[in-house]
Amino acid sequence: MGSDPQYAKWPLLPLSQHVFTLTNAYASKQSQQSALKALQDAITEDKMAPFYRYLAHPIDGILNQVGEGGASGPGKPLSRKSSLVGMIATKAAHSVHLPWDEALYARLKEDNDKELAQFQKEEDEAEEQAGETEVMAAKGKRADFWARVGDKEKAITAYEDVFEKTGILGSKIDLVLAIIRMGLFYGDKQLVKKYIERCKGLVETGGDWDRRNRLKAYEGLHLLTLRSHNAAAPLLLDSLSTFTSYELCTYSNLVVYSVLAGSVSLKRVDFKSKVVDAPEIKAILGNGDDKLLALSGALSAGPGADDTPGTNTPKTTTTAVNLTTLGSSTEQPEAETAIDFSPLALLVSSLYSGNYKTFFQSLASVEEQFLNQDRYLHEHKTWFIREMRLRAYQQLLQSYRVVGLDSMASDFGVTVDFLDRDLARFIAAGRIPCTIDRVTGKGVIETNRPDDKNKQYQDVVRQGDQLITKLQKYGQAVRLRGSERA
Repeated sequence: MGSDPQYAKWPLLPLSQHVFTLTNAYASKQSQQSALKALQDAITEDKMAPFYRYLAHPIDGILNQVGEGGASGPGKPLSRKSSLVGMIATKAAHSVHLPWDEALYARLKEDNDKELAQFQKEEDEAEEQAGETEVMAAKGKRADFWARVGDKEKAITAYEDVFEKTGILGSKIDLVLAIIRMGLFYGDKQLVKKYIERCKGLVETGGDWDRRNRLKAYEGLHLLTLRSHNAAAPLLLDSLSTFTSYELCTYSNLVVYSVLAGSVSLKRVDFKSKVVDAPEIKAILGNGDDKLLALSGALSAGPGADDTPGTNTPKTTTTAVNLTTLGSSTEQPEAETAIDFSPLALLVSSLYSGNYKTFFQSLASVEEQFLNQDRYLHEHKTWFIREMRLRAYQQLLQSYRVVGLDSMASDFGVTVDFLDRDLARFIAAGRIPCTIDRVTGKGVIETNRPDDKNKQYQDVVRQGDQLITKLQKYGQAVRLRGSERA
C-alpha cells in the first residue's frame, strides 16, 4: 500500500482535550464555552451518539459522575487510578455543562443505525460480487465508523477483525496505531502500552520509514503520560524533524511536550544541543533571527569542531527542518491555535544561563499556561514543578562549596524560610548532597560532594571480597567431589 497511512482520521483527539477543558477548574470561562461549542458541533456533525451518551447521559454520563456539587462548586477529585484520568480533569469543575437532549440522541442513533445498515449492505454485496479487497474496504469503513462516533469497545473489535483478515504489513501497523489513538482518546494507559508493544513488533518485521517515525511520536507521548520523561524526551525530540503524525497532536503541542520532557530529564550538555540549540525548537521558541536561521537550515544544533568561541557567524549545515508544512497539512484534524511560547522560551534560556529568579517566574507561567491546561501534562504537573526546582538547586549548588542561604534565596527570588523548607525536603530524600547550618550566623549551605575515586575504590574492594568468597566456596566444592571419587 506504499507509505500512505490508513485509518488515520478517527478518533479526533482534540475532542478529548475539549472534554478535559470543560471539566478543568483552571480553564477560563471563555475556554470552557469554546470547548463546549466544539464538542456540540462535533457530536452533531459526526453523529456521535455513543460518545454523547458516554459524556452527558443523566445517569451513565461521566460528566455527571465526576461532579455532583452543581455548577457553583467542584466535584470530588479523581484518584490517580481512576479510569477517567486523562479525559476528565483531576480537579474538576462544572461551570459549563454539556446538556442532555433526548431528542438529539434519538436522532443521532437513528442516523447511526442507517449508516450501519448501509455498511452491512455494502459488505454483503462485496462478498457476493466482488473480491477480498472490497470486503476489507467495507469492514474498514465499519471500523472507522465506530471510531468516529466514539464507541471504544466496538471500534477496537472492528479494527481487530480487519487486522486478522489483512495481510499487508503497512495496513496492520495503521490499524494498531488507530487502536492506540482510541486508548489515548479515553486515557486508557494499559491499552496504549499493550498495543505500542504490539506495534513495535510489527515495525521491526519490516515497517517503512514513515510508520517508524509515527510510532516514535506515539510512544513518546505515551511515556510522557506515564511520567517517564527520561525515555520520552529522546523519542519526542527525534520526532520534531520528521513529524507527520498530525492525527496525534499539532506540531506546536509536540514542541511543548519535547521541550518540557527534555528540560526535566536531559543532562546539561544534551539539554544545550537537543533543546537550547536545536534548530527545530529555535524555529518555534527563538527570536526573529533564530527563526529565520532555523527555517533556512543555517542554524546548527550546537558547536562543531571548527567553531571558534566568540564567533557569531552561523555556519551552513545540512540539517533538515520539517517546518514547511507547519499549519498547512491536510491531515491535521483542526487548525492550530495561536500559542504564546514566550514563557517556555524564557524557561529554557533562564535555566541554561543560570538566571534563577527569571527561571522561577517563567516556571510559574509555564504551569499556568501549559501544565494546567493540557490533559497529558496536568496529571503530573506537581511532580514536574518539583523536579524543575530540584534541577535548578542542583545546578547552582554543584558550582560552590559553601553558599549563603540568604544569597541563594535572593538569586531565586524567594524568602529564606521557603528556600530552607524546600531544600530540607530534597536533602532528607537524598536528592541534594548538602547540609544547612542556621545555628551560626545567617545560615549557610555546605555541599557534600561525593568522592568518586574513593567510591570506585570501595566498590572494587567490595566486589573483590565477593569474588574471593565465591572462589573459596568453589574450591571447597571441587575438593569435596575429588575426595568422593578417591
